[in-house]
Amino acid sequence: MIQDQTVYTLSARGERELRGGKTTLPPLELELLVRMNGDLTLGQIREQMPGVDTKLFTAAFFNLQSLQLLSVQETDPFASRFMPEFDESTLALVSPEADSGTLSLGKAGYYVSIARTRGASRARLAGEKYSVIVVEDDPMLAKFIASYLSMEGFTVRRAANRAEVMAEFRQLPVPDLVLLDVTLPDADGFDILLRLRKHPAFKDVAVIMLTGKATREHVLKGLAGGADGYVTKPFEAEVLIRAVNTVMGRQQAPPRGSAHDPWSNSDTKIRGKF
Repeated sequence: MIQDQTVYTLSARGERELRGGKTTLPPLELELLVRMNGDLTLGQIREQMPGVDTKLFTAAFFNLQSLQLLSVQETDPFASRFMPEFDESTLALVSPEADSGTLSLGKAGYYVSIARTRGASRARLAGEKYSVIVVEDDPMLAKFIASYLSMEGFTVRRAANRAEVMAEFRQLPVPDLVLLDVTLPDADGFDILLRLRKHPAFKDVAVIMLTGKATREHVLKGLAGGADGYVTKPFEAEVLIRAVNTVMGRQQAPPRGSAHDPWSNSDTKIRGKF
């Protein structure tokens, strides 16, 4: 039986599921796992997902429990003594958005590395390399990503704005993978993702969102839009390559010693040296 007033958070195993660069969870269970933030009750989370059938929601929740991905959030028995009291006029100022729990999805600094296998979108000739389009407006970061993917055997094409994105997608071959930033100078990565999923030629192309948009709300938006992976910045090269190999269904190569340097772009401050 579901306890609607219980607050759940991620267990250590659940944290690894969201941040280990690989998951086999189906979409509904993955969305539910992302929403388990240790603040909202299960009933409040259920209210955020009105389009989901109750039986499906319940089954997803119990499966997360059976996989030991959730823990009951421990509460401080003394915390209630120090909670402020609000009169009705103060409560009336609280926005419906806050009441619904949406603000809790927007906490800064949320970090995930999620990826699930899609595989190549087309058959390739013998010896033909995987093709990837890196959509990233920071030239230094784009060059860094391209160099690592080249070492992993990819043919890399790059795009930094709307015109370049359109030009690259008009070229053959159709890419096997797109690494997609969200914040571009004249385009929105989520919009590009939706357009790809609606296009008959690109709907099966693997897409990993690689972005500084690091809130639960953005992660959920990317997954709902059809992304096969979501890696938040700053990230480590090893984490990105692991996600790429997972999505493409490739065997993970042993980590390089130099693959531990964290990077970011204009969405966040660059950490480390290159």
